[in-house]
Amino acid sequence: MRDSQLLKGFTADLQHYPDHKLSEIPSDGSWSLGQMYQHLIEVSLEYLENAEECKKAAPDPDLEKSEGGKALFERGGFPAIKIKLPDLPGNTPSNNRTKEELLTGFLEIEKRMEQQEKNAAETNPACKQRHGGFGWLNAKEWYELVDMHLRHHLRQKKEIEQKIGLLSMD
Repeated sequence: MRDSQLLKGFTADLQHYPDHKLSEIPSDGSWSLGQMYQHLIEVSLEYLENAEECKKAAPDPDLEKSEGGKALFERGGFPAIKIKLPDLPGNTPSNNRTKEELLTGFLEIEKRMEQQEKNAAETNPACKQRHGGFGWLNAKEWYELVDMHLRHHLRQKKEIEQKIGLLSMD
């Protein structure tokens, strides 16, 4: 499982953060570490749910990725740019999760990744679920998107750590 080390790294760093630093917002318009972790949990579980839903979808080889989705998978990850979500209630993660809640969320991601790895590889690639920005993705692509999304947030994690006075745990 490619994502295993990445997940373990996020989890190990989370365990070392002082509790009071998890909710510290480094600057206006920025997320705290806790919010970033909560975002990663919510999005990862959503992607894994979509991978699972692909098994129930009717095969349709004509469903395709958007141009952005094609570029993402050709590149193998998100571009090294900041992506700002619109300021809507659903786009701002909770800033009051405890370290234990966040650790539980990451353990759930790990468990679901293990369950989905084989399922994603065995699901008919013509069975897809729609992503709002990337178009129609099959189970394997939804599974791979979890890793891409986690890697994309490594730079943000380091930036927040520096701004709130934590040394990077890399």
